[in-house]
Amino acid sequence: MGRFVDVASAFPTVLFSFPLVVVAAYWILALSGVIGLDGDEAAGGAEATGLAGLLAGLGLGGVPVTVTVSLLVVIAWFTSLAGSTLVTGTPALTAVLVAALACAWLGTRLLTLPLRRAVPKERVPSRADFVGRTCVIRTGRVSGTFGQAEATSADGSSALIQVRQTGDETFLAGGTALIFAYDDDGEFFWVTPYDAELDPDRPL
Repeated sequence: MGRFVDVASAFPTVLFSFPLVVVAAYWILALSGVIGLDGDEAAGGAEATGLAGLLAGLGLGGVPVTVTVSLLVVIAWFTSLAGSTLVTGTPALTAVLVAALACAWLGTRLLTLPLRRAVPKERVPSRADFVGRTCVIRTGRVSGTFGQAEATSADGSSALIQVRQTGDETFLAGGTALIFAYDDDGEFFWVTPYDAELDPDRPL
């Protein structure tokens, strides 16, 4: 036991001992429900975003930051501990540190490969998401060359969009229209008058 403590508190293992304690404390608190398992958000704000970008640059992205950092620390600590018990001297121990970092990167990369497939990919919002939804006309008229409306996406966010019509229907400001297509070249939406009475999904 004394030998273990000596190695764990000596260079290079000591460099990873404190981070290991932090990682262990985090997972104990997370598994006990004291803090949430929110992945990248657990690290907090801009710091989490910057760390996630750094890990992605090292080929370790695609999984929550807390998981990646935990694997890096645990693998580096065990590798340095094992190496330090086999060699002595500053040059050799420095080589153990380098080897621990390399093993941590390689081991984490291999372990996170299957995790990336299990983590759901974040869907990028698209303008096509508005197609099939209703919008509220915000201009006094809508023609084949002019018109604006406010549309609300599935997540509740709203946006002011350019709208056009193919016929000569009358659209009034504050009225409801149905978005039925998006024009990629003109970057506008085609709309048609919307009658709530004809909506099959309307509540009875």
